[in-house]
Amino acid sequence: MNMAIATRIANWLAQSEQTVVFTGAGISTESGIPDFRSPGGIWSKYRTVYYDEFMASADARHEYWRQKSEGHRDFADAEPNDGHRVVAKWEKSGRLVGVITQNIDGLHQVAGNEHVLELHGSAREILCQDCGARYPADPFVEEFLKTSVVPVCRECIDGRLKHATISFGQSLSQSVLQQAVQWSEQADLFFAIGSSLVVSPAADLPRLAKQNGSRLVIINRDETPLDGMADEVVREAIGASLTAVERCLSANS
Repeated sequence: MNMAIATRIANWLAQSEQTVVFTGAGISTESGIPDFRSPGGIWSKYRTVYYDEFMASADARHEYWRQKSEGHRDFADAEPNDGHRVVAKWEKSGRLVGVITQNIDGLHQVAGNEHVLELHGSAREILCQDCGARYPADPFVEEFLKTSVVPVCRECIDGRLKHATISFGQSLSQSVLQQAVQWSEQADLFFAIGSSLVVSPAADLPRLAKQNGSRLVIINRDETPLDGMADEVVREAIGASLTAVERCLSANS
């Protein structure tokens, strides 16, 4: 990243009282997690299992578990990268309100962030759709990979289990979304990192922040529909870019 740009962003961060970080798949691809929307990704190889289909059909639940189990190791084996670590450092030092993420990999929490709004849920947990019981994902995925039998809830007996993620056709958590909107409206510095900013309502959050007076920094390898309203746009590697900003911040603190 250009040093002048890194310094300018670092100065904004130092002056900010309400900084929010919003992340998409781009920050996690640097940890080796594939963007499932890309050609060759899981979503391009298999038919989509919609939520109401999952709830109604045993065959659909089996197909869902087959697809999710195939991709599970990408999440389970991944480690936070420099971008995650910088964002976690900013929260620990009191510079962030928190992180809003479209990602389901849990890497922000692994890196050390505590205030994380997961718009699309978490692939690290299993949620019973009938009684609400939650479990760690790993044992259930391993069970399915060994037996090819769809697991059922151990609390309510035979409850329908799926990852604690938002499936196609399933509504976002309104409480999580409302909190994300509140953070965005109150932000005075908003980072949009690694997101194409085309999927609503998540993509509306940076626009909402800007409309309420926030500075907007976009860090993404490709152009986004919101580049024109951003105060700074960076099209370089996320980990290296955030590390450059952190170095300038530390040098001036």
